[in-house]
Amino acid sequence: MAAKKSHQSWSWILMVLFITLSIVDIRFGLLGFICMGAPIYHALRGEGKIHCSKYCPRGSILGKFLQYISLNNNLPKAFRGKNAKNILLTIMMVMFGISLYHAFYQPNVLRAVAFAVFRLMMASFILGIIMGVIFKPRSWCQVCPMGHATGLIKESQDKKAKK
Repeated sequence: MAAKKSHQSWSWILMVLFITLSIVDIRFGLLGFICMGAPIYHALRGEGKIHCSKYCPRGSILGKFLQYISLNNNLPKAFRGKNAKNILLTIMMVMFGISLYHAFYQPNVLRAVAFAVFRLMMASFILGIIMGVIFKPRSWCQVCPMGHATGLIKESQDKKAKK
């Protein structure tokens, strides 16, 4: 099987486009579902965390631009542990769930859902920037809830394959 080509050198443009379009018209925030769904899609196809290393626009932008201002400290071990990743994944899912719950009670559900997606994407992006400046540029990638979720899917598939 041929190695998958990495799109990390240019996929950051997709993140900039997503942010810009969402600011111009919040309905473009719905495109964030693609960013959330793509890693899950790859994982369910048995490709594990390939999205993280080959396609992720957030990882691309963090790696490309924060390298110039990052303090390059190592991420503390406590942040990289499974418990910390589970906690962050849970917090993000609960935060998103509450946002979606409230969105469905708004007069314009589509705009409210788009804003909920945009807010989640921006919260994780800003957290990624902060972590990338304090620690290494792609430190967020070590704790990313989507990356962790795809890892959990891979573990589950591996367990099923062993049975």
